[in-house]
Amino acid sequence: QVQFVASGGGLVQPGSSLRLSCDIPGFSLRGYAVGWFRQAPGKEREGVSCVSSSDSSATYTDSVKGRFTIFRDNAKNTVYLQLNSPKNEDPAVYYCAANLMRSRCSDSLSRAYEYDYWGQGTQVTVSS
Repeated sequence: QVQFVASGGGLVQPGSSLRLSCDIPGFSLRGYAVGWFRQAPGKEREGVSCVSSSDSSATYTDSVKGRFTIFRDNAKNTVYLQLNSPKNEDPAVYYCAANLMRSRCSDSLSRAYEYDYWGQGTQVTVSS
């Protein structure tokens, strides 16, 4: 089954930073919006950020605005999520997926059902 490979997770201290990467071998991300999602233990999966294909415009959930940055490198067929100044609510398994119906992100990050090619995700742990 075609799926994303998310990597870069690990242990990060509050006030530090971590960069997550996402790629999908054999599939071009150039024409699709790509989203990052996360799921903490005992909680539902939530949308974190989305980057459009055309101009790399981005959408963020309110809780990460000003701290997280999503960007893409089409030459490397990779989408990144930069986590700056993580908080106690940020630890989770982070996933990436492609929206095959869109080239630009929607205003809402709640439509995880629109995305495909989910992978196993990468674990982010925040600890001092």
